[in-house]
Amino acid sequence: MSRIGKKIIAVPAAATVTIDGQTVTVKGPKGQLSWTVIDLISVKLENGEITLAPVDESTRAKSMWGLSRTLIANMVHGVTEGFEQVLELVGVGYRAALKGNDLSLQLGFSHEIDVVPPAGVTFAVPKQTEIRISGSDKQAVGEIAAKIRRIRPPEPYKGKGVRYAGEKVRRKEGKKK
Repeated sequence: MSRIGKKIIAVPAAATVTIDGQTVTVKGPKGQLSWTVIDLISVKLENGEITLAPVDESTRAKSMWGLSRTLIANMVHGVTEGFEQVLELVGVGYRAALKGNDLSLQLGFSHEIDVVPPAGVTFAVPKQTEIRISGSDKQAVGEIAAKIRRIRPPEPYKGKGVRYAGEKVRRKEGKKK
């Protein structure tokens, strides 16, 4: 039995959930998300609570049970509160700026790097060395944050690069004479 799959998803008053066959659609103040659940899982909406259960006892149904519950819970959380990822720029001359909705990065290359946000994701730059990525889709927010970090990942000798807020970079000792 899946411990995660058994949990009930409480739908807040700000969100509305509709289930059409196997497609779950969640609308809220931060947007609308929809996802089609695999046929091995049954989804029910009763009294403002979503419950999921496997249709049969197959291994695939059991493994998809917890995943489906987590994805639907993330959709409900995303349209009501949203998700945010914070990146830090560490290095001399490393800075970020907004050009309209696009993000312009100077990361020690000979040119600026412009990043276009995907649909439903917004960038904010409170400081030149801090980037805030927010949106209602957890996967889209995490994916664009990973793509930005991949441009210049933190290096182990000086610690320069793009890192997640609070990320610890394991430092190495340099050359000795």
